[in-house]
Amino acid sequence: MSAETSAAVADVQVKRRTELSPSRVLTSVLPWAVLILLYVALVIKAPNYVHVGPMSVLLYSVTILGVVAMGQVCVILIGGIDLSVSNVMTFTNIVSASVIGSLAGKSGFFGNHSLLVAVLACAAIGAVIGALNGLIITKLGMPDMIATLAMWTIVYGVMNLYRVIIPKTIDPSSRPSMALTAFVTKRIIGFVTPAAIAWIAVAVILIVVLRKTTFGRQVYAVGLSRGASHAAGISAVRTTIVLYVISGVCAAMAGVLLTGSLSHANLDTGNNYQLWSIAAVVLGGTSIFGGRGGYGNTIAGAAIIVVLVNGLLNVLGIGTAAQDILYGLVILVMLLVFRFGNRGEDAAT
Repeated sequence: MSAETSAAVADVQVKRRTELSPSRVLTSVLPWAVLILLYVALVIKAPNYVHVGPMSVLLYSVTILGVVAMGQVCVILIGGIDLSVSNVMTFTNIVSASVIGSLAGKSGFFGNHSLLVAVLACAAIGAVIGALNGLIITKLGMPDMIATLAMWTIVYGVMNLYRVIIPKTIDPSSRPSMALTAFVTKRIIGFVTPAAIAWIAVAVILIVVLRKTTFGRQVYAVGLSRGASHAAGISAVRTTIVLYVISGVCAAMAGVLLTGSLSHANLDTGNNYQLWSIAAVVLGGTSIFGGRGGYGNTIAGAAIIVVLVNGLLNVLGIGTAAQDILYGLVILVMLLVFRFGNRGEDAAT
């Protein structure tokens, strides 16, 4: 098969996977319908969740999960997975808290811009970790799961060493800390926070890039078949590395948002986000095998998790073990619905 033929085949496959067929309409609407039903159930059980205060808490929780899920959806679209995100979030939570705590109140550029320095340092950390993940996967031929799990372990060791060397942490009463907290939690329009507005703006950009640009089409082509995409002249290596860098940076920025939300740093703050970010992508209808899905419905997936875990299950007083079971069942049911709903499409392609 010539390169031109391979390119044409890949283009047709991408178009088929992104067109709005009846089954795709169903799976696009389903996450939002489930979200609405869960929120209605939450309001019936706890009517205070119609007020701006509790709604704002849910929103900034969705924002943090939504940011890390941005990167996760990118790598899942090429059939990968990033298991390092939880420790990247925890590490950057610790780093941002220590940088702000160490520089706040000092004179000079770094003292006057400690929050900016913390954000840039964390973004750099995320980019380096993401690049290492991508290089290990593409250059050493390691499976995505194994490579990112190994990176999860390495990052865990590094952040423990960092805590010993630089034990300084954030002062919640300092000006940079208060500014970061306000960015994440302060309501400016109803229950909407500045962080949520920034997240939605970046989300729109990501959706447009994935759906309307050449790079986006390359992502879907690599997800459908790395071999065919290579034959079509698409660099699967470069695309993979770029997407893992994006995942690392997104996890790092989510870690900074955690610092603003919690006003402190611990060694377990990001633990839940490893599985939550994957679940948000899956609940949004993105195929774990790559080549199908996108970020739009991942937003609904992130909101489902927050409303279910942080809202409804806690309000109902369900224990942790039962919460995990119900949470897993919801994901399993959604997976089955998406799988059977797309079976006809898979046969057609």
